[in-house]
Amino acid sequence: MSPRRRRGGAGTQEQLTNPDGSPSKDVTMPFRMSVLLLAVVLVLSCLPGCSNALNPLCGSARPAPLIGSLSPSSMDFAQVQQGAVLTVNGSHFVSSSVVVINGTTLATTVVSGNQLRVTITTSLISAPGTFNVTVNTPSGNTGDLGCSSGGTSAALVLTVT
Repeated sequence: MSPRRRRGGAGTQEQLTNPDGSPSKDVTMPFRMSVLLLAVVLVLSCLPGCSNALNPLCGSARPAPLIGSLSPSSMDFAQVQQGAVLTVNGSHFVSSSVVVINGTTLATTVVSGNQLRVTITTSLISAPGTFNVTVNTPSGNTGDLGCSSGGTSAALVLTVT
């Protein structure tokens, strides 16, 4: 195919032609250009700091977890010695979300997208004190598409007396 330019009343038009000179009905090149333009728009719409909502390819991105409360938010050390269950309530929890207490990742049961449970023992907490509780969700496979994915929640404090 080769372009053929024609002069018209409104300016120059370009017609794609086949090697034999007949007009081409091939839409491959215009389609490829529109796909390329769409890709450029998607990349530019998802520069750092933008919302995943702007990029339709971010649909499978994992959201950053949010903690709303701990239950209980305080406990006696005697409860820890017996293996106390801590419930973390919040949102955006997924099957790979884990509870982290003072930097130690715990075996976590995902009850729902709003609730996680862990058992706290003396191997983690050996004396009374205050302990930072966060939830971490590992990033998904959409980072190369300009999508933010996963992350660590803000900390809430668990008090052991």
